[in-house]
Amino acid sequence: MAKSDLKKDKVIAVVGVSEDPNKYGFKIFNDLLSAGINATGVNPKSSIILGHKVYKSLKNLVELPELVITVTPPEVTEKIVDECHELGIRQIWMQPGSESKAAIEKAKEYGIMTTYDACIMHQNGIW
Repeated sequence: MAKSDLKKDKVIAVVGVSEDPNKYGFKIFNDLLSAGINATGVNPKSSIILGHKVYKSLKNLVELPELVITVTPPEVTEKIVDECHELGIRQIWMQPGSESKAAIEKAKEYGIMTTYDACIMHQNGIW
């Protein structure tokens, strides 16, 4: 994924958004919003983070994202890949630590464009 893929008009879902300012799920969501990126948060336990409604799953989103960023444990990422496939989401970025061999292989089998082994924030010059 190149720098130009984080366009301000692109709908992005961050799965694993956290209420804890020390966690990457919070930092990524906060910094994407601060950069003017159209980011939506997903966390099964939260309803409002940084003043934005957070959805319990990708299936609950009002608008399907073009890109899903995972900031979740690898076993959760594997389930997110399945959910992306079911919903027809074609692009996923697995933040370092959220990927697993099974998640990567499953995404490739589904034909989902997958990025891993790179931080989306660094790759796009936000951090």
